[in-house]
Amino acid sequence: MASSAPIRVVIVDDSLVAREMLSQILATDSSIEVVGQAADGQEGVDMVARLRPDLVTMDIHMPRMDGLEATERIMAFTPTPILVVSSSVHGEGMGLAFDALSAGALEVIKKPEPRDWAELERIGHDVIRKVKILARVKVITHIRGRRTVPARRDRHAVTPVPEGRSIVAIGSSTGGPSALMSVLKPLPSDFTLPIVIAQHIAEGFIPGLVSWLNEACAISVRAATDGGTLERGVAYFAPTGMNLTVDGTRLMFSMPEKGQLYIPSADTLFASVARTHRARGIGVLLTGMGADGAVGLKAMHDSGAATIAQDEETSTVFGMPRAAIELHAASVVLAVQDVAAEMLRLAGL
Repeated sequence: MASSAPIRVVIVDDSLVAREMLSQILATDSSIEVVGQAADGQEGVDMVARLRPDLVTMDIHMPRMDGLEATERIMAFTPTPILVVSSSVHGEGMGLAFDALSAGALEVIKKPEPRDWAELERIGHDVIRKVKILARVKVITHIRGRRTVPARRDRHAVTPVPEGRSIVAIGSSTGGPSALMSVLKPLPSDFTLPIVIAQHIAEGFIPGLVSWLNEACAISVRAATDGGTLERGVAYFAPTGMNLTVDGTRLMFSMPEKGQLYIPSADTLFASVARTHRARGIGVLLTGMGADGAVGLKAMHDSGAATIAQDEETSTVFGMPRAAIELHAASVVLAVQDVAAEMLRLAGL
């Protein structure tokens, strides 16, 4: 029986060392083939149009054309799964990586550095895993402002609004940063509820994601602190490598449970909200690979909370919302641009 065709990858990076490291990492897996290497964004755009790869790894800071513009060009004319490989984990320039996600890139990881040669095997395992997952994602043409999905409400019944909503819990993964921007940016500065978020993202990128969202949103966006107190109108992000739970108005970190694949776990976060807030909670499950959050959203739904799942049409990856819908965990299924309005309605605003 003939084996399946390898995953064809184009590497776009102005650093020869980074290109060589990524090429060597990917060459260790026989199911992946590097078919091209580009030294700047313009060369990358041209190469993707010519070679039509299954996936592109994209640096952000490059001469002639940076990674953000290259991502926009590729997603507008030759839509291809893009994995952003960024050295800007902190500080100025981090926002460009997340802007690239808004432009259609799927995920962001930290770029290997020369000092990482000794740990190439460890670093490579995660890179290869992400390449294999993301190469299967069916991406769409993504021109900013061109595609407008009409507002609609799904076949599920509208959840009645009880008195005294107390918290919003959100889970997201692949495609999550741009979905979170769509959900959080429309909220007014006087939004009355605290928001707790479990977003799966590579280690080191939560501070940049928080900063990117905080600059764009009227509400305050922060990294959660262990033992901190929830404040109204503030969105709190779980840390990477730890789970976030809530006990009333208190934020708490906990170690991953045995067998948990995705950390921070949306299931763990949702379950804690179901226990301590019950019918006063609002649960939102956004785009993402896998099924994390489905069981936890079901726990919230069964406790009387309002629960929302993102629809297939606007999800980058429909895995997590689909799993929740199949469990009958979602009270309503909405396009991502309609989620904020539903949250405001449920909060009585």
